[in-house]
Amino acid sequence: MFYKFAADTVVVIHLLFIVFAVAGGLLLFLRRWIVWVHLPAVVWAVLIGWRGWICPLTPLENHLRQKAQLASYEESFVGHYLLPVVYPAGLTQEIQYLLGGLVIAANLLCYGLYVAFGRKG
Repeated sequence: MFYKFAADTVVVIHLLFIVFAVAGGLLLFLRRWIVWVHLPAVVWAVLIGWRGWICPLTPLENHLRQKAQLASYEESFVGHYLLPVVYPAGLTQEIQYLLGGLVIAANLLCYGLYVAFGRKG
């Protein structure tokens, strides 16, 4: 039971990281220092997609699922959880480039809004 809970917790953390990487730039309006945490997260998220790397959270989740005697999966977190919803046909390199580009575009928008409206002084 502990391992199942731990695996599910890793999934939630993974999803929160993805949301942070995509839209965390909006947090600049609350705290400017967030940029020092957010930009590395964006770079990491884009590199994972563009280079075809597996995020370290995926093997961790799989390990915990195996310990809990549950089924694990071979593909990435995005390929396993998110792409079946958005792209049922599967993950291709082109889709990974598109997703990385969307992360960059979303963050350029967030940072642009901050520069235009959010800076004080």
